[in-house]
Amino acid sequence: MEDTGLYLDRMRAAAPLVHNITNFVAMNIMANVLLAAGASPAMVHAREEVAEFASLAQTLSVNIGTLDPAWAEAMELAAQVMNKAGRPWVLDPVGVGATRFRQEVCARLVDLRPTVIRGNASEVLALAGIAATGRGADSADPVEAAEAAARDLARRSGAVVAVSGPVDYVTDGEEGFRIANGHPLMPSVTALGCSLNGVIAAFLVGQPTLEATVAALAYYGLAGERAAAGAAGPGGFQSGFLDALHALRPEELTAGARISRA
Repeated sequence: MEDTGLYLDRMRAAAPLVHNITNFVAMNIMANVLLAAGASPAMVHAREEVAEFASLAQTLSVNIGTLDPAWAEAMELAAQVMNKAGRPWVLDPVGVGATRFRQEVCARLVDLRPTVIRGNASEVLALAGIAATGRGADSADPVEAAEAAARDLARRSGAVVAVSGPVDYVTDGEEGFRIANGHPLMPSVTALGCSLNGVIAAFLVGQPTLEATVAALAYYGLAGERAAAGAAGPGGFQSGFLDALHALRPEELTAGARISRA
């Protein structure tokens, strides 16, 4: 990928309305992240309106972090609307291996053919049906351990699969990319991983799925690097990260993205 910044430029020009069904912890942070990036966020999860609202949105992100039966139904309804309209949506299978309920809900959501599935290595391994050692939303597996599972899951689901970690891995089942942007402070701020899903969803609007996902991860990681340069710890990093997302220019992303074929 030579002009990674072009994907950021197109996303900002579209300023897409991103429908997010996410967890309670992530809502505020995720909304601020999307605004800083240049998208328009909405948090709507009530069964009574979720399908109607999804029809207005250009893209959707689904995060099962604080799952309950009503939210699970809302996620499926919104995904069905996106599929019918030919619009993209992103699934984050948070802690999928932790409980049977999460496994059952994620199996139904994967059957609805998300455009992108993004999780940590343990989540991707669990979703692919391979035993993993993760605890809840934390990953105890390295990204490398999930690469084969990610390729298999991509082929079976039709989704682009992104495995987050110190070096991210993204594949459509045939091609693969590694993205080395990011900083160790990023996991120290809650819900930054959840918020990434909305950014990926925004990048997908009107753009090729694999390349847009790779560009979104590079953009997010590079903003993290810039925020960390001026932060004494997680508190300063969080505010600096929003500033970095907002300030990062497309040409700077093209110059700073560390992307390689895998």
